[in-house]
Amino acid sequence: MSFEPTPPPFGEPQPTAAMPAGWYPDDQGLQRYWDGSAWTEHTAQPAVAQQYQPQQYTTQGSAVATATSSDENTMAALAHGLAIFAGFLGPLIILLVKGNESNYVKHHAVEALNFSITVFLAVIVSAVLMIVLIGFLLLPVIGIGALILHILAAVAASRGEWYRYPINIRMIPGP
Repeated sequence: MSFEPTPPPFGEPQPTAAMPAGWYPDDQGLQRYWDGSAWTEHTAQPAVAQQYQPQQYTTQGSAVATATSSDENTMAALAHGLAIFAGFLGPLIILLVKGNESNYVKHHAVEALNFSITVFLAVIVSAVLMIVLIGFLLLPVIGIGALILHILAAVAASRGEWYRYPINIRMIPGP
């Protein structure tokens, strides 16, 4: 005895012997359920695909994606670069001179300033730990790490990115 599926009413998809149970579209735009042997009375509205809506960015009060000028990128990169040679004085000067003109420059100057202070505190702790000899190992690690992070920040700032140091004690609030 062979089992043939019952013919569907007009407008329903024609079943095949290999059709697994599941939801299938019919001619009227509905989804009908095939239980593997017969069409059921269950129907569902087809899923409506949501259209992609790109995220809208604003330039006011946003730290996400604002267009920056080449001058702003240069000053922000300079804040990070000066921190390599002048410690916290370089970013402090950039913050005082250009910080009120651009939130982008202020963000980078404050980040570089906070990181320079963090590095200074780490060097003090390392100097104290030289008594137990571990400070001799920490001091070069701190110096090389600070140099690398300052360079990465300067490159990111020159590309117009809102960079944040991964290790930073943020004592001075940013924009």
